Amino acid sequence: MKKEELIKKWLDNELSPVEYEQFKQLEEYNSYIKLSEKAHLFKAPSFNSPEGYEKLRSTIDTKRMSRKMFVRLKPVMNIAAVFIIGFVIYSLFFVNHLTVVNTLASEKSTVKLPDNSVAQLNSQSEISFDKNSWNQKREVLLKGEIFFKVAKGSKFNVHTSSGIVSVLGTQFNVKNRNDYFEVTCYEGKVNVNTNDKNLILNAGDIVRFFNGEVIEDIITINHPTWIDNLSSFKSVPFSEVIAEFERQYNVSVETDLNMNTLFTGTFTHTDKKLALSSITIPMNLNYTIENNIIRIHE
Repeated sequence: MKKEELIKKWLDNELSPVEYEQFKQLEEYNSYIKLSEKAHLFKAPSFNSPEGYEKLRSTIDTKRMSRKMFVRLKPVMNIAAVFIIGFVIYSLFFVNHLTVVNTLASEKSTVKLPDNSVAQLNSQSEISFDKNSWNQKREVLLKGEIFFKVAKGSKFNVHTSSGIVSVLGTQFNVKNRNDYFEVTCYEGKVNVNTNDKNLILNAGDIVRFFNGEVIEDIITINHPTWIDNLSSFKSVPFSEVIAEFERQYNVSVETDLNMNTLFTGTFTHTDKKLALSSITIPMNLNYTIENNIIRIHE
């Protein structure tokens, strides 16, 4: 029997024992069963007791016209069901093959990729990759901030909402937060491709995209400071400094300051009051703490 006929009979609950064994041999069998288990909310309620059955029977008898309409529409509904199942199974196939790792506020994590490349996630970051197709293409999807140590091999692509970072084997950091995009190369070469820019970074180069500007600079360190529980900034909008502080300490900050003011400095991830002093003193600011809300003011 053709696969389509087996699926249709399964939808109608009309499979014989022999046909059900054939249905179990389909490659998509497990996905169909998962779909069936997850789709209980779309099924009509079942009534096991005689009292419930009589109530259901009475309701059906009083609505025969509606039932006739349902019978007329059943072929259309079956076709629609096949399309829905196909779409969900298509989604399940890709979701089941996608590995996703994320971190919460005040949390960091290290992920080993299928080729032994290493990705270190800063707070509130996420990495996604398909381990089944890794030998054909080394690609990850990034949200937040991640430091990569990439094993030598084919091209390694990091996809973000702001652009694509491509390397062959190197160490680099990618930060993509809201309207702020930053790429730092610590070893080898990195290609940064955005909508209107294509840049090559060598070891020691850093590029920042924010407020419609592209700022290129150099560094003298061999890895990002956040790995050592320090957030460092050089001429970065104060809004990004505050956002990073909130991520590292899982707090809320309120302020009416000009958030486009550029900040240069460092704060620790292990001492909240010391970190606040590091942020506020250089800019001649004060702060108050009430519950989990911090207010920064002039």
